[in-house]
Amino acid sequence: MCGIAGFCDYNDDLSEEAPFWGALAKRMGSQLKHRGPDDSGIHVSSHAALAHRRLAVVDIEGGKQPMTAVADGLRYTIVYNGELYNSAELRDELKALGHTFETQSDTEVLLKCYIQFGFTCAEKLNGIFAFAVDDERRNCCFLCRDRFGVKPLFYSMENERLIFASEIKSLFEYPGINPVIDRQGLCEVFGLGPARTAGNGVFKNIFEIKPGFFAVFDRNGFETHPYFELKSYEHPDSYEDSVKRVRYLVEDAVTRQLVSDVPLCTFLSGGLDSSIITALASRNYQESGKILSTYSFDFTGNEKYFKPTAFQPDADKPWVDKMVEFCKTDHHYLECNNVSLADRLYDSVAAKDLPGMADVDSSLLYFCHLVKKNHVVGLSGECADEIFGGYPWFHKKEAFDGHCFPWSPDLSIRTSLLIPEIADALNIEDYVNMRYEESIAAVPTLEGESPQEKRRREISFLNINWFMSTLLDRKDRASMASGLEVRVPYADHRIVQYAFNAPWEYKCHDGVVKGLLRDAAKEWLPEDVLTRKKSPYPKTHNPAYEILIRQRLASVMADSEEPIHKLINKSTAAELLREKSDYGKPWFGQLMAGPQLMAYLLQINYWLKKYDITIEL
Repeated sequence: MCGIAGFCDYNDDLSEEAPFWGALAKRMGSQLKHRGPDDSGIHVSSHAALAHRRLAVVDIEGGKQPMTAVADGLRYTIVYNGELYNSAELRDELKALGHTFETQSDTEVLLKCYIQFGFTCAEKLNGIFAFAVDDERRNCCFLCRDRFGVKPLFYSMENERLIFASEIKSLFEYPGINPVIDRQGLCEVFGLGPARTAGNGVFKNIFEIKPGFFAVFDRNGFETHPYFELKSYEHPDSYEDSVKRVRYLVEDAVTRQLVSDVPLCTFLSGGLDSSIITALASRNYQESGKILSTYSFDFTGNEKYFKPTAFQPDADKPWVDKMVEFCKTDHHYLECNNVSLADRLYDSVAAKDLPGMADVDSSLLYFCHLVKKNHVVGLSGECADEIFGGYPWFHKKEAFDGHCFPWSPDLSIRTSLLIPEIADALNIEDYVNMRYEESIAAVPTLEGESPQEKRRREISFLNINWFMSTLLDRKDRASMASGLEVRVPYADHRIVQYAFNAPWEYKCHDGVVKGLLRDAAKEWLPEDVLTRKKSPYPKTHNPAYEILIRQRLASVMADSEEPIHKLINKSTAAELLREKSDYGKPWFGQLMAGPQLMAYLLQINYWLKKYDITIEL
């Protein structure tokens, strides 16, 4: 994994002042040092300046970037952030077509793949990626992002020049790109946050290449095109064959993602999803005479304060212990205290350049920092719930009857936080409804599908394109802040596309949540782990954390100089500070209840201040 940045201009010759433009590209790249602490490089041509920060994972010596190849006397130069999991097959295919290779890196494979297949190259890739190619043959810059947006790629336009980077902070190094939030950005933060609309960078005039899209910038301007979209089709397989297919796809995805020239581990919660990955990875390691390292996450005081809820029915540790014994892994128990959790709220904003999932973000940021001390690559169980129907809203009547994003059904608490004039100006409910309608209109339909199955398809589509994207965004920024690469096997596009069309009676076979995945994993896990009820990413239940957050928010609200006072209704904030938090009524997802709302406001205030944001209404 790495960080990329750069800019392109086809009305100017950058080579005439190459040192100046190279220095600017280098400054942009320096903002991404955390993503690539191992090496750096720049490239300046007639029409492009590219910067790269490298986290060396495969072919440590041979994979340096920017990487240039020459074909028919013309140069192609790439900067790339990601991993290809079908690199070996692509290398063989390209060799058969006459290409030769000087390194073992997947960067060279990707570059030769672009040279051979041009704008259709992404269709050949299995992996997580964001990359840019300075293409002398077509006289253009080509940008591309993986199918589900595991790797980020932001961009802006300034004086007909394209500027792009892995993170927004890098764009702000470019003169003229400034942190401004307008009405749309505020609607994203207060109406949809911590989710955001695909392609929307929240800041004014900052965008992101959408998942599954590529873009071309040349003298004719900037255009984006989809190369991957979920498709609806009749599921052809019996249940038994579907189980076999899912078993093959999951095992293949995990095996492919174990390739690494640096230390690799898995995140293990003792839940179904992470246990499957750990079981397959540990078996692979044992066959090679190695011992897999695993990590679990918990919080100070949880052994005392944890109380089961509908969202978190039991604690993780006993299940972790069981899987560690079952898989014979080298396990590390990590724990986060209240002060570290609260302090990292601000660090996670700096990592993401936006407010996020409050302590759900800050805890992951903290844990990834600890993991990076010994490992460079981790495998994690994200995405299985979105793909196989694990969340409560797949099963609740309200999600079928409602006309809203099922993880955020009540906007009243959000809108009540705003100063009335601001709330009136933003009209958040209409904005969120517009985004919802856009998403529903994009759902690929299947002729003859029953109304109930159609709604399940809609809920699945929303989860993959919104909720899953939010978690993947969180995972990338929290891990890469410490230069830790985290891979997500369930986000393999073959798994997602196949499961998207599996009938609900398969996914929830015999009424068992994620029954299809559980049946596929029968050979891999102990019976009780296989049937464990879903328990999401852990969070603290220690009341001392909530007290700390209340104190910090009260201090912010008592200081009229804090920037959040431009937006927040003081009386509503005071009421929030007085009331007892109801952990059983999240306002976003499963984990974000009262304490997380207070923490989210702290993040917004810090964000406004750190980035010195100008608000335009």
